[in-house]
Amino acid sequence: MAGTYSEILLHVVFSTKNRANLIKPEIQLRLYEYMGGIIRAEKGTTYAIGGTPDHVHLLIRWRTDETVATLLRNLKSNSSRWIKDTFPAFGDFAWQEGYGVFSVSHSQVETVKHYIENQEEHHRGRSFKEEFIRLLEVHDIEYDERYIWE
Repeated sequence: MAGTYSEILLHVVFSTKNRANLIKPEIQLRLYEYMGGIIRAEKGTTYAIGGTPDHVHLLIRWRTDETVATLLRNLKSNSSRWIKDTFPAFGDFAWQEGYGVFSVSHSQVETVKHYIENQEEHHRGRSFKEEFIRLLEVHDIEYDERYIWE
């Protein structure tokens, strides 16, 4: 085949360090826009970004010639640095070390987008810990809860 054709759709989830409520309303929208810009610069496509004060969800289309780990390292380090530089009052901002990444079928894009865009409402009844464990279980990912949280 002469070309490479792909649609790698990913639902990415990660939290602030120690799940601290650091994504305040005054920075949230700008942070999400900045993160979208990082993904664009890395030649990915962002379909949705949402979250709560202690974590973020992204729905992205990723490329075949770069690892997800490289994207996440760049995304987290650059956005953390940007927050500290742009908002000096947030000098203690940090992301957790790990993340969750889940494949998404094309047929589920709208469902996942809706889920991400309605995180505030969703979390009225479920904590981030409960949500993350549910995602692991839905995707049949084995885990030991002792090693999930920092």
